[in-house]
Amino acid sequence: MEREKLSVTIITHNEEDNIRKCLESVQWADEIIVIDSGSTDSTVEISREFTDKVFFNPWTGMKEQKQYAVEKASHTWIFSIDADERATEAIMQFIMQELKNPDHDGYRFPRQNYFLGAWLKHGGWYPDHVLRLFRKDQGYFGGINPHDKVVIKSNKVTTLKVPIIHHTYKSISQYVAKQNMYSSISAKELFIAGKNVSPYIIPMKVLWKFIETYFVKKGFLDGFRGFVVAMGATYAVFWKYVQIWELSDKNR
Repeated sequence: MEREKLSVTIITHNEEDNIRKCLESVQWADEIIVIDSGSTDSTVEISREFTDKVFFNPWTGMKEQKQYAVEKASHTWIFSIDADERATEAIMQFIMQELKNPDHDGYRFPRQNYFLGAWLKHGGWYPDHVLRLFRKDQGYFGGINPHDKVVIKSNKVTTLKVPIIHHTYKSISQYVAKQNMYSSISAKELFIAGKNVSPYIIPMKVLWKFIETYFVKKGFLDGFRGFVVAMGATYAVFWKYVQIWELSDKNR
């Protein structure tokens, strides 16, 4: 039975350390779309070794950039993957077989998230399901930046057991920089959406985030790395809500 064709979509910006291995892991696809937002390293040159469909699009936001990639795709089925992720042999085999007779419009994968080289299995870092395979006539990127998500209009979605490999942060400085960036983006997006926060509630939210990540979700079982990511998550929540409070205070 002939299977339906697949487009892989990837967004990039200065990903020369990641993009080659990512592209190698999906070169079995019928089409690869790379949307770059102005890399100053060799990301674009490396991408062109694997596909001639490398496009520039100015950065407007995570969900907007990923949706732009979907709109550039030629085929109905989309597999959206990040530059620091890898598709395994098992994922390839599953997709090739499933697209012969798809039962759903969207497929969620667990992610094996690696932090400083180690797979974190607790603290909310696993299974960390993400919807990445979907019909583009039934799915689109929504959510609140920087945390995009695929929305399936038909709700015909299933959750799989075969994982995507995700190499997150290679250094503490990179982790802190990303937490700063994500918390700022999230604060602005939530404020625009009408979110307000009392300064008196912030300490409780911060305390709960650490308790939730380190104790409730058992981050302590991941050793010192588990403590580091629990502190990082707590730090991000603190800065997010403080910035929402600041924006609210300025606009009173």
